[in-house]
Amino acid sequence: MIGYVLKRILTSIPVIIGITVITFFLLNVVPGDPVVLMMKEHISPDVVERVKAEMHLNDPVYLRYIKYMWGALHGDLGTSYKLKNRKVLDLIIDAFPNTLKLSLAAVLIAWAVGIPAGIVSAIKQYSFIDNFFMGFALLGVSMPVFWSALIMQYIFSMKLGLLPVSGFAGPKYIIMPAIVLGWSSAASIARLTRSSLLEVIRADYIRTARAKGLKEWQVVFHHALKNSMLPVVTIMAIQIASLLSGAVITESVFGIPGIGRLSVNAIQNRDMPLLQGTLIFTVVLVILGNLVADIAYSYLDPRIKYE
Repeated sequence: MIGYVLKRILTSIPVIIGITVITFFLLNVVPGDPVVLMMKEHISPDVVERVKAEMHLNDPVYLRYIKYMWGALHGDLGTSYKLKNRKVLDLIIDAFPNTLKLSLAAVLIAWAVGIPAGIVSAIKQYSFIDNFFMGFALLGVSMPVFWSALIMQYIFSMKLGLLPVSGFAGPKYIIMPAIVLGWSSAASIARLTRSSLLEVIRADYIRTARAKGLKEWQVVFHHALKNSMLPVVTIMAIQIASLLSGAVITESVFGIPGIGRLSVNAIQNRDMPLLQGTLIFTVVLVILGNLVADIAYSYLDPRIKYE
């Protein structure tokens, strides 16, 4: 197992390097001058050129990339262009707890709703309950996150006045964004749980378990559910990594100062070090999420071994 984990980590390094290369060079061909955006347009050209020289922005692109990656390997992700006195790593550390709180709340909602809904739909296949849950799941997958966020803000904040429309100053502020973010994830988990469980229920060993006289709930929970969870675990791990890396739209709509909103601000300001830092952070989380999912496979299915 340890050898497999080390191998996965080593094979992930080229992925991280490739993404940083693509992002770095794309940001340097996008129109717009980060110094002008940072210092406003009324600054004289001489001042702009002097600042560029101080920030080494006149150096060749490949040289700047090498310097950046060398600093990243030593824990230095650079300094924000827009927030001149703030280190990128400090900004990510400050924003991540807010994203973590939102992600955990959304994940709890997604799992608490998605898995039971998928199980009930599989057991009651083609019934009214099945059609209701799958219709609700289809709505959650199809509806854009920003649209469901705006609808909830209009109903629960503007009309009913039950929840704050935006911000992140207490438990009440996390309810709506967590539901919006969790709904889409719950819909995917419910649909996948249902289809996977239906496939396993048709297996020979399930018919054998029923022939032994076991009750239906024993057949489902003791025999079928565990083996049907392999694909569900995969999507759950990927969802966790994606949520932790920053729910860009949700954080922007609800004004949550997390990783997603930090990335949006970096794009708007052409803040290359900040965007590059959040991107590396995102890639590492997604890779770790996939690694955790692979490790969980061996516990869910003893037939899977990593030698």
